[in-house]
Parts: sequence; structure tokens; C-alpha cells
Amino acid sequence: MSLLQVNEVTHSYENRTFFKWKNRSRKVLSDITFSIEEGTCLGILGTSGSGKSTLGKVLLGLQKPQYGQILFQGHDIYNADKHTRQKLRRDLQVVFQDSHSAVNPRMTAERIIAEPLENYEKLTLNEQKRAVIELLENVGLDEKDLKKYPHQFSGGQLQRVNIARAIALKPKLIVLDESVSSLDMVTQTLILELLRELKEDFGLSYFFITHDIKAAYTISDTLGVLEKGELIEHYNSKKDFFNSEHPIVKEMRSSMLAEHPRFRSIGTRNSTL
Repeated sequence: MSLLQVNEVTHSYENRTFFKWKNRSRKVLSDITFSIEEGTCLGILGTSGSGKSTLGKVLLGLQKPQYGQILFQGHDIYNADKHTRQKLRRDLQVVFQDSHSAVNPRMTAERIIAEPLENYEKLTLNEQKRAVIELLENVGLDEKDLKKYPHQFSGGQLQRVNIARAIALKPKLIVLDESVSSLDMVTQTLILELLRELKEDFGLSYFFITHDIKAAYTISDTLGVLEKGELIEHYNSKKDFFNSEHPIVKEMRSSMLAEHPRFRSIGTRNSTL
């Protein structure tokens, strides 16, 4: 049984038109079907407006789709009873793009990371503090960062705090919604390497939403391409993605720049990874 199974999910938003005084439906997801196996990362590539973030919200239980089914650990997340939903919520976490918007600016790193522990674990204050310190160390920070506030961290450091919070309960699946796109290239590389290490160390699974082919290639085991709300391609390997003849995928690949200028040619934007 797959860890996550998405079956024929379709969703639309209602747009109210001012002059005609009626609602018009705008479809953002159309008949989406895929699965994620335990211990793997599915990268979803798509341009802005392709429906990536809406799909992430649907998986997290934040946006109920109009049609279709989301099965997580064999349970329908929108039709499960309260007790089951609470358990599923523990095993399904998220890291958002904007690290600053994802935290309370008045809370220290210790309180931010401890929040899920307080909600789900029965720990003494000393046990909780030790757990938070260990989580900080897991993401490359340390005890001296406990009492810092969000504004005292760089963007990359604060994203590490968010990642520490996401792994606090040792979840089964983490949705990474453009979680490195706002970082500079060097910090992106470091965070992606951290995510890859945590995936191995904790047996995590990821749903990695991005528009960045290189980032997706770095961390993903399988790749999907979302275009105008449709999952137009789903590849079981990164090699299949780079060999694909699909016109949209070819266009994505052609938009990549080589890392070093001497590998770039005038008039082309091809790149190899």
C-alpha cells in the first residue's frame, strides 16, 4: 500500500463577476492521480499558476477538493473520524516557502520548535528542552540558538528552524512547498543537502513542490509535471524526465542555464546537471 494515494482529484475556485452578478468556476486541478511510496520524494514541477500550491493544500487537508480522494496511510483524510484525522495530522507536516511568514515573530526558536511537541507529546520541561536542542542539532544549529527570535536568523537559518519543527514528531510525509525558492543559490544547496540527509536518517517521504528543475533533480526520486492544473507527465526516474520528448518538458529543460558561463552558448539555454 502506498503511503499517499491521490485519486482523480479535481478542484475549482468560484470567481464572482461584478457585472453579471454570478459565479464562474475556474478549474485549478483536473483529474490528478499519483502515489508516493514510503521513504521516497516526489517532485512536482510547474510554472506559476499551474496549480502546485493548491495541490499541496489539498494534500495537507487544508482545501477539500470538489471531486476525488486523498488516501494517507490508507485513510481518506477528508472522511476520517476526528481521532484518525488527529493521528494523520501528526504524520503529515509542511515547510512553506516564506520562512518568516511561517512563524510567530514573538516566539523564540525554542517555542517554535516545541509547539508540535506540546500538542502531541507529554514531556516534562527538561525533556522538551533536550528534544528541541537535539532537533536544532539535527538541522545544523545548536543550543545557543534556542532563545533567538526569527529576526535574528538569516533566511536559511530560519528555514532550518522550520524544518526542525516539521521533523519534531517524526512524521511520515512532509510537504515542501517551494521551500528553497526564496533562498540564494548557496543556501539552497545547503538546505537541499540537509533535506536529503534527514530523509535518509529519519526515513522521511517528501512531496516537493517547485518550479526549479535543478532543485527537483537534487532531491527527488520521481518527477511529475503540472501544467494548467493537469498532471501531464509522471516519470519514475529523473533519467526519464531528461529523455522526455514532451514539448512542455523540453521547454522546461531548455530554460535551464548551465552553472558555468563557458558551458552556455549564445542563443541557447541548455544545461546539464
